[in-house]
Amino acid sequence: MTRLGWIDTAAPLALSRQCELIGVARSTVYSHRKPRVKISDDVALCHMLDELYTVHPFYGTRRMVVALGRRGHYVNRKRVQRLMRSMGLAGIAPGPNTSQRHPEHKIYPYLLRGMAITRPNQVWSTDITYVRLPRGFVYLVAIIDWYSRKVLSWRLSNTMDAAFCVDALQDALSQYGAPEIFNSDQGSQFTSSAFTGLLKQTDVQISMDGRGRAFDNIFVERLWRTVKYEDVYLRGYSSLGELTVGLSDYFQFYNAERPHQSLDNQTPDEVYRNGQGGGATIPDHFKDQSVETGSEKTGQRCAAVEQAETLT
Repeated sequence: MTRLGWIDTAAPLALSRQCELIGVARSTVYSHRKPRVKISDDVALCHMLDELYTVHPFYGTRRMVVALGRRGHYVNRKRVQRLMRSMGLAGIAPGPNTSQRHPEHKIYPYLLRGMAITRPNQVWSTDITYVRLPRGFVYLVAIIDWYSRKVLSWRLSNTMDAAFCVDALQDALSQYGAPEIFNSDQGSQFTSSAFTGLLKQTDVQISMDGRGRAFDNIFVERLWRTVKYEDVYLRGYSSLGELTVGLSDYFQFYNAERPHQSLDNQTPDEVYRNGQGGGATIPDHFKDQSVETGSEKTGQRCAAVEQAETLT
């Protein structure tokens, strides 16, 4: 029996005194008592974080630690921070800047505050989300038309570089022409010269969300929830090839067959083609407030859930 076997937590003698008597550090005792999660379980933890974030996008790392603990997975906050960072996730509530943007990339102001979206190709937007696979995960980027909610283009990648985002943008521009305004977050993929340069070449106005507030891009956030609950979580794709085929089928269904209540039960394809039945009004509840970012100013965003629900 090792000296650790001499420790009796039920004994009346204090644990610290027992450790002192047998010459064992208390941290050694605690490390053997604390449930451990193996490194190989990172994928499982990422899948759980993805599920939690899809339902509760306002959860930061502290709440994620608590939520995982309630599921029987006791991990520290640093590990959750590392995993969420690798997945490109950050709580949407105001707080410290957890999304990493490139320090040398220009940040553009948010142009949509108080705007009425009244026609197709007036505003496009994009975002990246995490999609789980049994042995890892990949990233999905999509570009949508705000008026019709139509998914114009999408791509998958196993890295967070800008190339797959640029590829999706090129595809959308070649198929549908150029929008008047293109909105994104401040991620380095979208602030890169390759991405913004392509928009400038087609005279598109560039708009970027304020940091840490997902509701400025509410339609893409809703798309991610729909895709995951109606397809990814139900089908449980086993490989990147299966996922690619499955998402291709789903986005075809989403655009051409799935009725949208917000579009008077029309499909995105119908609304985009006819230019009727879509649109949105972006409320402006912060007319006199702004947040300075470097040499640019990014408007304070409509971040509350109540504000998101006012979008029509």
